[in-house]
Amino acid sequence: GGAHPLARVAPAPWLHLVHEPDHDGSLPHRLSWQRFTLHRRAAAACDLLFSPGGSYAGAFRPFVTMSRNLLPFQTAERRRYGASWMRVKLTLLRYGQAATYRRADGVIFLNDYARDCVLEDIGPVPGLTAVIPHGVDDGFRAAPRPARPIESCSSAAPFRLLYVSNVEFYKHQWHVVDAVARLRAEGVQITLELIGSAYPPAGARLARAIATFDPNGSFVTYRGGMSHAELAARYAGADAFVFASSCENMPNILLEAMASGLPIACANMGPMPAMLGDAGVYFDPTAPASIATAVGGLVRDAATRADLAARAAERARAYSWRRCADDTMRFLAAVAARHATAAH
Repeated sequence: GGAHPLARVAPAPWLHLVHEPDHDGSLPHRLSWQRFTLHRRAAAACDLLFSPGGSYAGAFRPFVTMSRNLLPFQTAERRRYGASWMRVKLTLLRYGQAATYRRADGVIFLNDYARDCVLEDIGPVPGLTAVIPHGVDDGFRAAPRPARPIESCSSAAPFRLLYVSNVEFYKHQWHVVDAVARLRAEGVQITLELIGSAYPPAGARLARAIATFDPNGSFVTYRGGMSHAELAARYAGADAFVFASSCENMPNILLEAMASGLPIACANMGPMPAMLGDAGVYFDPTAPASIATAVGGLVRDAATRADLAARAAERARAYSWRRCADDTMRFLAAVAARHATAAH
């Protein structure tokens, strides 16, 4: 890797860090290294190559890749980007990653939903496959806090709704702003905090929504991107969480909110219902009225909030990075053994 990412990796006696100067250069340098140099480096030192980015065009075998981005494989979601370079990029990723999956000796999917979506789009793959979910950082795990009755909320101490996610067209932050404005119009003392860096065109749409529904800045706060270290405190300060994405592979942010012990109103699309199960309330993320109904019901019922928060925290216990690491290493070993057997 490049010098900067390698400096962030904790040393270990079993781990060899190799600095490749091309990784410190521009994107063309990095792509050229992956295409023309990586297979020679791997052939000299490795039994197996793990390329978790989803794209690999080199000659080294065996290699394992990982499906982490579902957006390229969902046509309706790509259309949200209109006539743009981003849509072209997603289309190119679709073809590049599909070719990688078909060539790979092993493919890791993060959940059953993502696996089924990709394989329905590109057809079967010849290599081994496995479903191995990501984990959640233990720093986010917290016991659910007491649920405040809405009657105790006021303009000075409002109900605090949190949405953490990059601002993208498939995240629908503007519909959440509209929904919260509807609840405010009904007299609900609620505020909305949005955290996440923005894809500029989607960020502009969010800014227009905030200017339309909250021109005085009285109930919507957009904070931009934030480090993981800072995020735990934002989860701890919220009364509830909303997740309005219509396209996810592995919604780690939803998992963080679950582990943080928050009651959650969630989109009814993608893998979210399977992950959250009966520990949340659901809505159509493209319909502000549906979001307002789900969030409003959650806000007005403290007992339900307390129950759902406890269930969400319990469900999050099933997701750990230790389990992810162990399952991943077992799968890599199985692919290497299969390749060695075939070679003989």
